[in-house]
Formats: sequence, C-alpha cells, structure tokens
Amino acid sequence: MVERFDIQQYLSEGVEQVVKDALKATIKDPRESAFLGKFALASTKATKKRIEEEKAGLHVPSYLIASITSSCNLHCEGCYSRSNKATVDCEPVMQLSEEEWLRIFREADDLGISFILLAGGEPMLRWDVIEAAGSMKNIIFPIFTNGTFMTAKHLELLDRCRNLIPVISIEGGREKTDARRGEGIYDLMVSKMDQLHERGLIYGVSVTVTKENIREVLSDSFLDLMRERGCRAVFYIEYVPVSEESDDLAPDDEDRAFMMDRLAVLRSNRQDMMYVAFPGDEKSSGGCLAAGRGFFHINSHGGAEPCPFSPYSDINVKETSLREALESKLFTALRSGDILSGEHIGGCVLHEKRAQVEALLQ
Repeated sequence: MVERFDIQQYLSEGVEQVVKDALKATIKDPRESAFLGKFALASTKATKKRIEEEKAGLHVPSYLIASITSSCNLHCEGCYSRSNKATVDCEPVMQLSEEEWLRIFREADDLGISFILLAGGEPMLRWDVIEAAGSMKNIIFPIFTNGTFMTAKHLELLDRCRNLIPVISIEGGREKTDARRGEGIYDLMVSKMDQLHERGLIYGVSVTVTKENIREVLSDSFLDLMRERGCRAVFYIEYVPVSEESDDLAPDDEDRAFMMDRLAVLRSNRQDMMYVAFPGDEKSSGGCLAAGRGFFHINSHGGAEPCPFSPYSDINVKETSLREALESKLFTALRSGDILSGEHIGGCVLHEKRAQVEALLQ
C-alpha cells in the first residue's frame, strides 16, 4: 500500500526550509539575517493561516507568480512569454494598476501566501508595483529580471526593502548568455551583480536549463563564479519548447535525472547557496504543482492561470478575489482530475497536455 502524500505538509516544510537555507547563506550579513529572522516568524504565521484555510475547505498554495507587465526590452531566443503573446512590443493594454496589484498582495498575505515571484515581461519596468511590493513585509518578492533597467534608484529601494530580492537571468558564461539574450548582456549582468554585492544585498540568478548549457550551469566553476560575486540562490528553470523546431533544446529524462542528482550533491556540500529547480522532481511532490496545488499565476491583465507555461484562464482577479480564483472551475478541474498527476514525457506536463487543458475551457 502506497503511503498517502500530504501536499500541504510538503509545501509548508518547503517554505520553512527555504528560509532556513537563506539564513545559512546570509549568516555573515547581520542585516539580511535580521530580516530573514523576522520573515521566519511571518512564514510560521502564514503556514498556520494556510492550515486553517485547508480545514475550512480551501487549499492555499505557498507561492504565487505575478507577471506585472507585458513589456520587455529584450528578445531572448525561444522566449515562452513572447511565444504565448504574454510579452509584446506594443504599448501595454489593460495592465493591472499599482492599486490593483497592492490589493492582490494584501489578499495573498491574508490567505497565508509567503512568496510572490514577480515576473513579466521585464518587472523592473513597473517601478510603482515594485515599490508597492516593498511595503508588504510579510512576503518575500523574488524579482525575476534581466537586470538591464536596474538603476541606483532600484538599488536604494532594494537596500531599504529587504523583502525584494532580485533574481538576474543568465544562461551560463558569456558565450551562452549573449547567444540567447544579446551581445554584451553577460558583461552588463556581471556589472549589476557587482553593484548588488558591493551594497551587501542578497540576490540570486535564474538559469534557463537546456541541453546545451546543463553541464555548464551545474558545474563547480560556474557556481564558484556566482558565489564570488555574492549570489546566494540559483533558480534552474527547465526550458519548455515554444515550437517543434526547439524541441531538441529541452532537457530529457536523462538530463533531468542528472540535474536532480547534481542538486542533491550541491545542497549537501555547498550550503552557502540555495538551489531551486522548476518544475524539479514532480514525482516526489505527487505531480505538477500548478493550478493552485503549489502555486498559480496572475498575468499582467489579471487573468488567473495555472502556470506561466499554461496561459489559460477562466477568471480575472480584476473582477474577483484571489480566493475566488483558487476556486475557479479550471483550477478545480485540474486539481481534481488526472492531468497534473498523470504520466507524461517532457518536463512540463501542462505544456505537453495543453490540448486537454484547452478542452476544459470549452
């Protein structure tokens, strides 16, 4: 008999472990440690809120992904957001306002959501929303940014509001980063990292993992370079193909097995940094964590989606609450069916089974 998997306990312990790992990584920085110590208390209270909601019949995830803008200055090769038309070059239309995002952040706090990942487009273009996030001290906001718009003004805000943590996109070394993101981007990112390090600010990097860079970005040499520049967290995001022509770039089962084995070693032997993999080992968590099982996504105009890689929505938080979004017909159908937990070949089950997700909307 297979032991029942408790997803709520898994996620609660996961949030607590993130905080513990962060405290270890910043033990030499009193200001960071003081902030994270306070956040640890807030995280414990948030866990209790989620448990109470669970008892009342509503499952609240620990994480939320918020794409706060549809604008971006870069045209990275194979960008899923541009492929989904979530990022465009024209002037943004019907984007949520600063007040609407602040209301969402407050609702998230009330529900017990501890982490809100700010994405885009390029989130640093929304200075108003970044400032609003800084005021929500019970929530940590990793800001997934290409770093090109990070100015002295941003650095001063990051210094005041330690709950805002920049996560800079990089693809490995200069060759692979510039090949995907544009000539000169690697050197620019390194200079931004140095500025953050000089101020004693905690930051991380985000790596899109492909067959071409998987060995490099998990190597000691790459991680040593990141650590020397003050990086304290690495987010490994598996590449999801945006067309049949890019299928060969996506990691296969053998690559994912290598990555998870390597991450186990890194977490054991290099505890001065955090290592987060997405989607990571779905089997150990009972299947995909999207659609509110572990997280969900709000797009730039308020649509509540299962995941950034699954841009489908039947409810908009501009007109409803986060609570209602979590109870939407689409999210409920995905959580109660077998799509999230069923067998699949690729790393992203919702992308692979997008026809089934689309059918649920009919």
